[in-house]
Amino acid sequence: MFTRRQLAGVCAAALLATPAAWAQTLEAPASTYSPTVGQQGKDVIWVPTQQALIDRMLDMAEVTQQDYLVDLGSGDGRTVITAAKRGLRAHGIEYNPDMVALSKRAAANEGVAERATFEQADIFESDFSKASVVTLFLLPDLNLKLRPTLLDMKPGTRVVSNSFMMGDWQPDASVESGPTANCSSFCRAHLWIIPAKAAGVWDLGNQGQLELKQTYQALEGTLTQGSRAIPLQDAKLKGNEITFVADGKRYAGTLEGTRINGRVDGGSSWIGSRKNSG
Repeated sequence: MFTRRQLAGVCAAALLATPAAWAQTLEAPASTYSPTVGQQGKDVIWVPTQQALIDRMLDMAEVTQQDYLVDLGSGDGRTVITAAKRGLRAHGIEYNPDMVALSKRAAANEGVAERATFEQADIFESDFSKASVVTLFLLPDLNLKLRPTLLDMKPGTRVVSNSFMMGDWQPDASVESGPTANCSSFCRAHLWIIPAKAAGVWDLGNQGQLELKQTYQALEGTLTQGSRAIPLQDAKLKGNEITFVADGKRYAGTLEGTRINGRVDGGSSWIGSRKNSG
């Protein structure tokens, strides 16, 4: 578990690594607000995500212009603005009103104010359920506090965290900022894809009965065909896409509410109807 004191220990390095181009974007008259790396915030101290890692975070989320990104604790707005420059609609939620004003000025300076929006609010009291991508750079205990809300989001929503994990919920992927990024601290990002809720018993008609137990995106269970109970292998979820192997055959399907539409290797189709939830 990282503490505010431990984070403060790397603030100087983070400040030195802040790209000059971004620093120029944030330049403002002396009468305007200027944040300091390591300054105290509501829940965490402020350490900006380095630009190289922001780029990797957006890449690993495979963002498109159809996405709507929400950055939780958006700081000086750099993640939101970077996303907006890629053509996304992006929104930052930040508790510090001075940071919000700074972010709005930066978005205007970059010509993306229509796509990059910001609000002063508490992330734990905000509704960001319409986001298809969520980014964050928070401490592990705050990630855990957010985890139930994230898991209730639409299946397929991508969540990308700078450095910190989600407890026992293992990420779907992790990346480093890259060897040429000159990153000295907080150089790793983790991606989670919100899984559908698949646990329970599913009726597969003449192909049997599927019983699933779910732990985040990991699945286990059995496919019962007649008197045979076949254990599932390599069973997992990626959003609402389910895959598993049973009796040497690979099954793949798309879960939509109380129904799974799928195919088996070799071309035959299968349909699962939910009998009860796990």
